[in-house]
Amino acid sequence: MIGREGADFSFSGLKTAIRLIAKRENLAGQARADLAAGFQAAVVEVMLDRVRAAMDRFRTEFGTPNGGLNLVAAGGVAANHAIREGLEGLAAAENYALSVPPPALCTDNAAMVAWAGLERLASGFIDSLDAAPRARWPLQDLGDLLTASGTQPQKQATESRTSR
Repeated sequence: MIGREGADFSFSGLKTAIRLIAKRENLAGQARADLAAGFQAAVVEVMLDRVRAAMDRFRTEFGTPNGGLNLVAAGGVAANHAIREGLEGLAAAENYALSVPPPALCTDNAAMVAWAGLERLASGFIDSLDAAPRARWPLQDLGDLLTASGTQPQKQATESRTSR
């Protein structure tokens, strides 16, 4: 993925390969630790390349805002020490301010998903109970989906649900 156009990335294939190797080779001890360290190094290298591409794209499309450039990292990514260090170096090199919550607030994806749901509800968006789950939902698709469907916030429904 390094040097590829765009900023998208996924580690699903790499994660699967690592699991298969570890299982097939019955790795333990130092060999298992070496495989994990190699996986982490590959993830950090690719992630930094993809984030740099996103930074370049942002500057190209939007310039540099008066308040400066900001990079925010959260979730499990921001809890990883090696990734955090890499992002700190990249942000400094690219003249971005980096905002990262304390590691203790970065590890629970369920809490982040619940918070995103609360923010969505507070904005007036309510999905029906038959809404299908999505493992991946690129942010640009969300805007396209709302525009194409004509979906508008359901403020009245939100207010009645939250007042109970």
